[in-house]
Amino acid sequence: MNQSLDSNIRYSIENKVFIIEIHRPEKKNALLPGMYRALAEGLRIADNSEEANVILIKGADDCFTSGNDVNGFVGDGATSEDRPSTAFMHALNDTQKPIVAAVSGLAIGIGTTMLFHCDLIYASEDCFFQLPFTRLGLCPEAGSSYLLPRQIGYLRAAELMLLGDRFTAVKAKEYGIVNEVLPQSEYLQFAKSKAEELAALPSQSVQASKKLLKSGRDKIIPETITDELKEFSRLLKTPDARAIVQSFLDRKKAG
Repeated sequence: MNQSLDSNIRYSIENKVFIIEIHRPEKKNALLPGMYRALAEGLRIADNSEEANVILIKGADDCFTSGNDVNGFVGDGATSEDRPSTAFMHALNDTQKPIVAAVSGLAIGIGTTMLFHCDLIYASEDCFFQLPFTRLGLCPEAGSSYLLPRQIGYLRAAELMLLGDRFTAVKAKEYGIVNEVLPQSEYLQFAKSKAEELAALPSQSVQASKKLLKSGRDKIIPETITDELKEFSRLLKTPDARAIVQSFLDRKKAG
């Protein structure tokens, strides 16, 4: 099996389940450009692997991911389409094998939007989610502006996207964002058991079913990701967004 190109992203295979672990616990699993590259590469490796039928994404130390590391984002001068995070978004959409997510602790920004591409999602009862884009002077990404309202309805999506408040795992289940909410001590093993159950089924049947379930999105999601990134890049240069980012960096430096 190929090794991850980034030490903060780990790959392993258990019982035909390809596990991708975000492992940067000292920074609450905040994502850097190299981590995005390794996440995208892990999805491609898993999708082409004959040893794995299912992909499981998890975090380390009871945290899924606190989202994008602001230092890495500000320091990345690449155009929106060339950013490693963009490759990860497209890889999520392109993956043919089912993706299971085991979510605990923080799931902020991309930590929530990536879930809209997953097929089964299991969360611990103590975790919370957040789509804080408007609070940062930015807009949604990863195709979430298309996917979320179609998944949970416009009004609920607008509540989460426009206000950008944190919401609990219980609310996420009520809204249809996660499948099950479990005790902290059980969520990961439960997610693994479901991934292994799925991996034991005929793989071609499962992949064909996933493709049919998601039919009609082939062209729409890549186009939506591109449109979102154009707006995101434009907004990132506005005085509001610059001031918010600088304030965040100043607080971190002072701390």
